[in-house]
Amino acid sequence: MTQRSASLVASLLLTGSLLALTACGTGAQPYPPTGIDGLAIPTPSPDPQDFVSRVDNPWLPLTPGRTWVYEVHRTGRAPAVRTVTVLPHHVMVDGVETTAVRDTLTRPGETPTVETDFYAQDRAGNVWWFGQDGFWRAGQEGAEAGLLMAAHPRLGDGYRSGYASGRLEEAVTVTRARPYVTLERTSVTAPDAATWDTYRKGTGLVDRLVSDLGERDLLRTR
Repeated sequence: MTQRSASLVASLLLTGSLLALTACGTGAQPYPPTGIDGLAIPTPSPDPQDFVSRVDNPWLPLTPGRTWVYEVHRTGRAPAVRTVTVLPHHVMVDGVETTAVRDTLTRPGETPTVETDFYAQDRAGNVWWFGQDGFWRAGQEGAEAGLLMAAHPRLGDGYRSGYASGRLEEAVTVTRARPYVTLERTSVTAPDAATWDTYRKGTGLVDRLVSDLGERDLLRTR
């Protein structure tokens, strides 16, 4: 990503009408790079100066130390608990300081699974996904960072969440924008599956439904 915030805002109206055409659908065809607000997504060359040290997008606030706990129900499996924690340190990925988020899934009788994802927010407020430890990282083996959450999600917006050939070839479409934001995620590597993530402003992810697994995550309320 090389454009600055001014160019992002200037191209808002130009690119917005193209989004639904470039990233909607769940077919098995490859998805070309897409964009919103002048951003090329995924980005082959992120400019560190385009990013800030915090992630305070209201739909995905990643304040260090913050934790979310989810009840996980999956067809044919015992209920599980997913704990998501924003780690206090930054991790350098593809030249950008990213915020690390640890995801721990605990199911009775099974060894917990732990994943760590890396995110960074640009100056316009968009949150980018830079990789997942042990799975893919932007800047390695041709992988490129993609967009997870736009600064101002709009119904019908479509883009790529990232790119790692043969591992991550995912398209995201905004299927609801108010009062919650719901993102539909589909992949060319699993064309018959879809995931719907629902976000609440000021809270973040509150509900996830994974169609092929019959799995649902619901934020545990206090």
